Amino acid sequence: MTSLVRGLFVASAMLSVVSWYTTFEGMSLYLNRWFALLASLGVQASLLLVAWMMGSTRKRRGVLIGVYLITAVVSIAFSYVSLYRWFAERERPGIARRALYDELLTTAAKMDETLSAAAAEARKHVAALEEMTRAEKQHGHISRAVDDDPYLRRIREAVAREGEGLREGTGVGPRYSAFERYTRLARETQQTIEHSRESIRAWRAAAKPDETTPKQLQSFHTVFDAVPWNEVNDTLHGAGSAKPATPALAANIDQTTSGQEDLLLSFEELLTAPTSRHAFSFVLAAFIDVIIFLVALAAGPHMEGSPVGHVANAAAALESLDGQVFTRDLLRKVRPSAGGLGRIDAHDLSPGEAQMLLVLVARGAATQVDNEDGAYWLLTPETHAAMIESLAVRGVPLRASRAATA
Repeated sequence: MTSLVRGLFVASAMLSVVSWYTTFEGMSLYLNRWFALLASLGVQASLLLVAWMMGSTRKRRGVLIGVYLITAVVSIAFSYVSLYRWFAERERPGIARRALYDELLTTAAKMDETLSAAAAEARKHVAALEEMTRAEKQHGHISRAVDDDPYLRRIREAVAREGEGLREGTGVGPRYSAFERYTRLARETQQTIEHSRESIRAWRAAAKPDETTPKQLQSFHTVFDAVPWNEVNDTLHGAGSAKPATPALAANIDQTTSGQEDLLLSFEELLTAPTSRHAFSFVLAAFIDVIIFLVALAAGPHMEGSPVGHVANAAAALESLDGQVFTRDLLRKVRPSAGGLGRIDAHDLSPGEAQMLLVLVARGAATQVDNEDGAYWLLTPETHAAMIESLAVRGVPLRASRAATA
């Protein structure tokens, strides 16, 4: 085996390790890890060995191709799932965080709009109550009036109930004190609403889409839970002030990266809405197995050696010699013919060499000639070159025989 063939063998083996690992990781999503280990080893060994066999033999090629296609489909499918999951584990959480960020921003914008309206309405209530308090002190009988505003109407009714049975008049009295108390409460409500609105705006300015889901929700709830929704609802008279629903933590965490739905999800997205992540994962998974096949197919014939080399080794066994020693001795008997082909005279041949030439003649790699010069064999240029090339890397017996001859 030449150094180039060794390099191809090592390259295919290294790629097989990569393909085995991705196949194993994909299978381990659905099988026990021991089962996945054995199954992935079997699939990958079949891929490599079948590819080498297809390169070194032409027998039963249909069966070998069928076995390779089946194992390749299994390997590529699970390798694709493994690579897809590996990329998705780094990308999908970011997508989920960004989606949560956008949803929280939308909710915060609606909250800001609601609080702005509530703050404006609260300022009107404070101004109206301050006017009522002054009017009650100067004129009295303010609680008897009817107000179109539901919030102010309730306060007038409450003050009237508190002063029921008491004499009405100007100056400081129970009704004046009640209006003053409700004014103070309305002012506190206004301040609380405005503080909540400022907190929401500060959160919107500081929020970041790359923060983790728990951190985003925690910071959002810090300002969301502090909003006085009951007061907001009363201030806006229940019109469009319902407390908005907040996103749940479980709904914004990517849970598919560790589940068995990865296989169906990955192929569903690949067929319906492929992205660069899906395409790259599939191409990489297929590329590894295709390269393994091509490398093994190209190097297979060299692993087995040339047909002339096999015949030489078999003939050398008849004389209890090493194949290279046998080939060297045979080449020493080759002389050039008139046509430039290698010529070996029949009377120079040993029994093993005669057997080898008979086989080469049957395969069309040599020609037997009988004429007035006697019997001899002519080697084809390809056969002659193959025999010489087989001595390029000398084995131990060839080096030992040379030393003994010297």
